[in-house]
Amino acid sequence: MAFKIESSLLDACALAILKRGDTYGYEITQEMKKSIVVSESTLYPVLRRLQKEQFCRTYDQPYQGRNRRYYSITEKGIAQLSDYLRQWREYRTAIETLLEGPNSNDKGRDDGNE
Repeated sequence: MAFKIESSLLDACALAILKRGDTYGYEITQEMKKSIVVSESTLYPVLRRLQKEQFCRTYDQPYQGRNRRYYSITEKGIAQLSDYLRQWREYRTAIETLLEGPNSNDKGRDDGNE
């Protein structure tokens, strides 16, 4: 993909995944990779930032003789995700309007050939 993914969009994606249920870093990366290009080395700073902002919390669970760190969304994280979704919808509409024209979302459009 030619478009750079900014940190706030990565935050929003991670929070959206966490809203579905607690999970660990590798799984978050794999879920994101279904839609965008992201590496684990990119994701862990995102998760640390979300934890620092109290949008998620961590806990450890034993797995095959060692601990696995799980992430879970907080109420503050759910509120932030809601705000990100609102901002994303506004941004998406603005970019679509810019790229495709002001009537790009009209149904039954005839592409100006009347």
